[in-house]
Amino acid sequence: MVERPELRARVEHLLRQSPVVSLLGPRQCGKTTLARAVARGRRAELFDLEDPVSRRRLESPMTALETLRGLVVIDEAQLAPELMPVIRVLVDRRPAPARFLLTGSASPDLVRGASESLAGRVAFVPMAGFDLSEVGAASLRRLWLRGGLPRSYLARSEADSFRWREDFVTTFLERDLRRFGVLLSPQALRRLWSMVAHYHGQQWNASEVGRSLGEAHTTVKRHLDVLTGALVVRQLQPWFENLGKRQVKSPKVYIRDSGLLHALLGLGTFSALEGSPRLGASWEGFVVEEVIRAAGERNVYFWATQAGAELDLLVLAGGRRWGIEVKYSDAPAVTKSMRVALADLDLAHLWVVHPGSARYPLDEKIDAVGIRELGATLRAVGIGDHLPGERRRQR
Repeated sequence: MVERPELRARVEHLLRQSPVVSLLGPRQCGKTTLARAVARGRRAELFDLEDPVSRRRLESPMTALETLRGLVVIDEAQLAPELMPVIRVLVDRRPAPARFLLTGSASPDLVRGASESLAGRVAFVPMAGFDLSEVGAASLRRLWLRGGLPRSYLARSEADSFRWREDFVTTFLERDLRRFGVLLSPQALRRLWSMVAHYHGQQWNASEVGRSLGEAHTTVKRHLDVLTGALVVRQLQPWFENLGKRQVKSPKVYIRDSGLLHALLGLGTFSALEGSPRLGASWEGFVVEEVIRAAGERNVYFWATQAGAELDLLVLAGGRRWGIEVKYSDAPAVTKSMRVALADLDLAHLWVVHPGSARYPLDEKIDAVGIRELGATLRAVGIGDHLPGERRRQR
């Protein structure tokens, strides 16, 4: 087991503030384990919508739920969007005798119902697999190679972990997406997911990918949005403003879990990863997810111009702008792009994240920082301070 006390504390904090809290994360990231840990020691009732018994109990939802008191946990709530109007009625009672903790494996954009029915009543908590702060800096290589999904990370061997991730991809495409109501060809989605793995860390060109797959760019975009809504792909949005320069307006794409990326690329060992031409891109995606966990996904962008200047991550926090560049190098150096970004975006500071542990200055307002020190560095300037009590409501 890997304890997740900060995430648990955040959920408990929001349950005191909001009548409904929704844990959103990909399949198998530990949502059920966390929800049961929150429920432990409380007056609580648990429903698992993948369990036929729970589904039968909720066939008459108002009858099943209206007499309950304390905490009501509904696991995989996206499988029954018809419950959301009932929950809205129940939490609007005064006083409200129950609070609801929902878990879901797809964003409200993919599964309609939660955002519309519970608008103004639900706080969303994004969740993923383990991160570096949870497993410890000594486990960096294991986390990067295997990813943070608990069964992959905790597997007895690298071979067992790799097989589990391969099975996860197959099951996810052939069964899980259909349960979300996505009736697309598993083969087509697998081809696209594999293509995203090869584009990992690059700007997305739907027309180019469509030509490679023999599909219209509109079809490619729709399929990419499905994988994004299922929380396995990230589309990192560009930041642009009136700078007098032509700026990139297409998103970058990433496989959110590094272990799934390596499974899709066929990289089952760390030596295979080190010998892969995708090593740098994999490292970039790993750091991107660590930063987004710290700063919140609404506050993180990338920036690039048509002339070639680029900043891997632009973080907005405390009314200031912070820059992050990601380099898989023991001795990263300052580049022209960094200086351009520092000036054009008026950055308060820029950090170059490398796989080591040392932190040292590279130039005025530019420091190299090891991934093991990144979390502490961001907290020192107030990045992430808002997250434990953050209340995110759908409007």
